[in-house]
Amino acid sequence: MFGISTYCLHREPLATALDRLAPVTDCVEVMDEGLHYLASAEPLESYSYLYFIHAPSRGVNIASLLEPIRRASVEVLTETFEIAAEVGADVVVHPGYYAWLEERDRAAGKFRQSLEELKAAAAECSVTFFVENMGNWEYFFLRSCEDLPLIDGIGLALDVGHANLNGCLDCFLAHPTAHFHLHDNKGDDDTHSPVGAGTIDFAAVMKAVQKNNVVPIVEVETFEGVTASIAALEAIDAGARGE
Repeated sequence: MFGISTYCLHREPLATALDRLAPVTDCVEVMDEGLHYLASAEPLESYSYLYFIHAPSRGVNIASLLEPIRRASVEVLTETFEIAAEVGADVVVHPGYYAWLEERDRAAGKFRQSLEELKAAAAECSVTFFVENMGNWEYFFLRSCEDLPLIDGIGLALDVGHANLNGCLDCFLAHPTAHFHLHDNKGDDDTHSPVGAGTIDFAAVMKAVQKNNVVPIVEVETFEGVTASIAALEAIDAGARGE
């Protein structure tokens, strides 16, 4: 089974997106931003999906050296955990960033502090969360495998497109992974293109998905790209199984 991110329909109201995805999948990751922002679990309760929630990331920085911003960021994510608990969803969060290279070590400390607070909040809500690797955006944590020790004890949400941008997909694929975001690119821009439209070796990706035994999320920019991606991935998966 392949899950689908509501990102492909982010210009449509959430209810419209959920209705359109119903014939295609039983698993949805809600991009908790823009028109799909979740003020409560109510919009999700009318559907029988297996849910994941991609927590808000715009303006959220759990590695901020500005303590009011760091605390508020943790609070935003904790509210997401509370909503996720109502629908039995796991949550994906971003790792945060630093403004100046000279501040990296201090920001790493704040990142660790926030993760400890989030672990406590997740435990209180009985929710599981994962931290996503970032694309080629300067000053973000978790762009490469070198930062994996920062999230020790917390599951990795491997965005294969982001890893491809940083030239380290093979390294990430070798790491135990709790969650996958699948989309393609040519290694220079985060295009969220359909599978097969870029340079990613999805045969290797699917081997890692099977090894980790998780439901991968197709996070492509358009609905048409999602359906094309699922067809391509099913063909790759069948080929790997010798069907």
